[in-house]
Amino acid sequence: MAGLLSADEIFEKAKDAAVGATNADEKALQIDYEALQLKFQAALGDRKVARCHINKFLPEGYEDQGRFNLVLLTAGNVIFDIVIGDSYFRYDVVSVGQLDKVQVIDAMWDNREKRREEPFLSLRLMHAEETHLLLALDDDERKSLLGFASAVSAVRNPEK
Repeated sequence: MAGLLSADEIFEKAKDAAVGATNADEKALQIDYEALQLKFQAALGDRKVARCHINKFLPEGYEDQGRFNLVLLTAGNVIFDIVIGDSYFRYDVVSVGQLDKVQVIDAMWDNREKRREEPFLSLRLMHAEETHLLLALDDDERKSLLGFASAVSAVRNPEK
């Protein structure tokens, strides 16, 4: 599988996302990047990551947990949902085979700040009472999310 990423490469993506995760009216993220890199190395070990989707905005229900999150799909078909904040690092791990439902929603949302409706795409990965949510608000994010959805679907529901 070409294009596999290591824990250190995922850390670099997270580091870049952390810089952009601060709104103008918010205090900048106060992250100890050396410690964060060690956390990624401990969480992922030597697993290789096939897909990475970064949510620039935290999905509903994650607000008290951090500033942004990323969802990873490893080459071994394991999903990591990682939430990062100033002094917060949490991750959930679930096998694609344990998912009860995969749902893609392509719809409009009311952007009150811009006073208009805008398109969004979401991918919900559900198991038991947990939901892992990937969001896309622009074309690059949509491409990433649809690639993630395709990879998960191919594992869960292969054509025979």
